Amino acid sequence: MPHLLDANGRARRTLLVSGATALAAWASRAPALAVRDVAGPDPFALGVASGDPWASSVVLWTRLAPTPLAEDGFGGMPARDVAVRWEVATDDTFTRVVRRGQVTARAADAHAVHVEVGGLAPGRTYHFRFTAMGHQSRPGRTRTAPAPGQATSARFGVASCSRYETGHFTAYRHLAEERPDLVLHLGDYIYEYAGNPKTPVVRPFEQGEIVTLADYRLRYARYRLDPDLQALHATAPFAVVFDDHEVDNNWAGDVPEDAQTREQFLARRTAAFRAYHEVMPLRQAARPDGSRLRLYRDLAWGDLATLYMLDTRQYRDDQPCGDGNRVDCAEAALPGRTMLGAAQEGWLRTRAHASVARWDVLGQQVFFGELVRPLPDGRDAAPMDSWNGYVAARARVLDTFTARQRNLVVLTGDIHRHYAATLHAGATGPDRPAVGAEFVTTSVTSGGDGTDDPASVDPILSRNPAIAYTCDRRGYLVADVTRDTWTTHYRVVPWVTRPGAPVETRRSYVVEAGRPGLTLAG
Repeated sequence: MPHLLDANGRARRTLLVSGATALAAWASRAPALAVRDVAGPDPFALGVASGDPWASSVVLWTRLAPTPLAEDGFGGMPARDVAVRWEVATDDTFTRVVRRGQVTARAADAHAVHVEVGGLAPGRTYHFRFTAMGHQSRPGRTRTAPAPGQATSARFGVASCSRYETGHFTAYRHLAEERPDLVLHLGDYIYEYAGNPKTPVVRPFEQGEIVTLADYRLRYARYRLDPDLQALHATAPFAVVFDDHEVDNNWAGDVPEDAQTREQFLARRTAAFRAYHEVMPLRQAARPDGSRLRLYRDLAWGDLATLYMLDTRQYRDDQPCGDGNRVDCAEAALPGRTMLGAAQEGWLRTRAHASVARWDVLGQQVFFGELVRPLPDGRDAAPMDSWNGYVAARARVLDTFTARQRNLVVLTGDIHRHYAATLHAGATGPDRPAVGAEFVTTSVTSGGDGTDDPASVDPILSRNPAIAYTCDRRGYLVADVTRDTWTTHYRVVPWVTRPGAPVETRRSYVVEAGRPGLTLAG
């Protein structure tokens, strides 16, 4: 198993070189400054992260917070800006530093730091760290995307739905040990609920449902203190999208779940978006403007894969027929309904038509393919929060890729179960051609330990012929990608209600380039 950075290995350090001498040494690209132990709180308690890698650039992140759970949301920092130094090296001992600089951690941004480092070599692993307030952060590992023609393989991790109080983030630790090239986090990174829900509580904490900016900052800080999550962020770059719980359960556009006015909800969304950008390794282009945040984007992994990271919350119509699971909801099939909004749909169409990648990959939140759930009365109901409540919108997305006979893979979170499914063109019927594959990751902790009871599996498989596999355990996905095959491994942990669970592979499915159906790996 690859060696992991110690989740508790942050040293308390201070600079031996000070004042103008230190600044001059840094400006002249001198060797890394020496440090020694000192007393005082570590401002890097929330760890480090990286994300959105390009062929020559990557985002580095940290946030200064010596008291991360301070109730005001400012992490125990003074109300002033602070200088933070950063460096990037090609080795983990930082003897070969290739980039270094200084950035300002602004008090207005809760001292979060986003550094867009350019001038890097494509397809290469780098190591990075920060220095501020006499301390040095733990090191992080990241990598750039390959250049066109450079990538012959890739390993992507896929995760979603980590609710702190319902379990331990053991799955994150196991994913870190697999050293993925990139982690796609597909939403529900946090949950907005009060800290003591009706569901079984494994890790209780005292905080009500979050609404204000301070609330959201405090909730993210609690999650980021988790050593397993810190280990994953320190091991691989992330590409993130939010789902509903980063704001409010099942929100749709400017429509909240419960009895909030539109003005109240947009104020809450403004706070949630601001905290989200502060804590995620996102580029400046994703900085929110009030209650708006341009999150959708594409990432090129050479010409091996193009990853389209979608936003299925901010621009969608409200869920039809009152949300929930519905039988024969005519509103769901209305041709004018949208999941992505006109602008995002047009962007996706334009980018897809320009793609020269072997694999076109949608990184998105809610179940994409056809899905029905059996009701106690024997009828089948479709979940309205998924693409099954937006049937025409789904058809338009499929047409975008099938018109050019692309190798389409959809990666999904949200639903707290593993699924493997084939995507078909057209409406209903047994003879429709396969046009792609959908791989749905289960939750990291949401839903608790889960079960292997066949009663949780058999009714779904019997009513959904396009679904080849489902599992009600916690875990994540690992995708091993070559030019000829896309292989998805369904990793499972048997429990999350106590720490230390092992990991196993329950299934692996292969898609061959040019043949969109699923094949069970031997």
